[in-house]
Amino acid sequence: MNQSCIGDGQNCSISEFKRNVYPTAYLLMFIIGLIANLISLYVFLNMWRAERTLSSINLFMVNLTVSDLMLICSLPFRASYYINDSNWVFGDVTCRFMSYIFYVNMYGSVYFLMVLSVIRYVAITKPYTYVRQQHYRFTWLVCVCIWLLVSLASIPNLFGGSKQDGEKVKCLELVEPEATLLNTIVIMNYGALLLGFLVPFLVILVCYIFVVHRLLKQNIMKTQRHQYKKSCSLVIIVLVIFLACFLPYHVARSVFLHAEWDLCTNGTRGSCGYIIGVRKAAVITHCLASANSCLDPLLYIFVGENFRKFWRIKSQRQKQKQKHNSTQRDSVNVANAKTEMQLLSTQ
Repeated sequence: MNQSCIGDGQNCSISEFKRNVYPTAYLLMFIIGLIANLISLYVFLNMWRAERTLSSINLFMVNLTVSDLMLICSLPFRASYYINDSNWVFGDVTCRFMSYIFYVNMYGSVYFLMVLSVIRYVAITKPYTYVRQQHYRFTWLVCVCIWLLVSLASIPNLFGGSKQDGEKVKCLELVEPEATLLNTIVIMNYGALLLGFLVPFLVILVCYIFVVHRLLKQNIMKTQRHQYKKSCSLVIIVLVIFLACFLPYHVARSVFLHAEWDLCTNGTRGSCGYIIGVRKAAVITHCLASANSCLDPLLYIFVGENFRKFWRIKSQRQKQKQKHNSTQRDSVNVANAKTEMQLLSTQ
């Protein structure tokens, strides 16, 4: 017989904490992430229009940008839910897509970052192989495979939906879950933890160990220093994103689900301290996981091929245009002055 988790679990509510943290974090990430990713997309589109092609690295970064924009556009809906005292007003279908989009973005980002790390590893350790792989068909095939993988793996999140809870419609959280349902979610969490985080993270670590070993072993010539800086930047940024955004979230989510299952089967045992602490940690780390969409643009600036070059050229053209306009204004002013002098001399 299924056991519903009610009573003690509701007494350990952190609704006020969610209402204070989520809207502020989501709206801040929405503003920063939207501006940063739209600027990045603008640059990539202009690079494509100028050259009619994008490198493999830039093409993967375009897909990463699209994934981030999907999540960013969902954040106002999430913020509105908590501002409205945890009452969902956007319908059941939209509720289902909120969780779906979050996991598609997060695991899409994980795999695109993994592929970028592998490409940098190949570029440093096997440059001839890297040059041979610079064609659209291979890059698009990898991108399509990543999108299919994360889209299909995230489908179970579409079955959650909104639930009526008294006068409110709940979404984005567990509402009176059953022990068997929680047990299923815990098992699914281990699968996502293994395939969605641990395996990609291990691949990235192995790549970086070989890259750092290769860079330290060989003498860096002036012609190679640019590639060296890019590789170091990629290592630092990707590790920061994984260690600051994805690792805390996966650890906290696993602890949170086990705590909820224990609460469901054994109750609070007279104290809410532990479950409240775990629930608050889950809220904070969920915000950190969402923040990856604001950190990814750092990759484009420091690692994206010709990204900074585009801005330098654009800035130079703007300065030349301003100089040209200033010269034209000076010429017009000189001509007007001469005309006035001639008029005065004839009077």
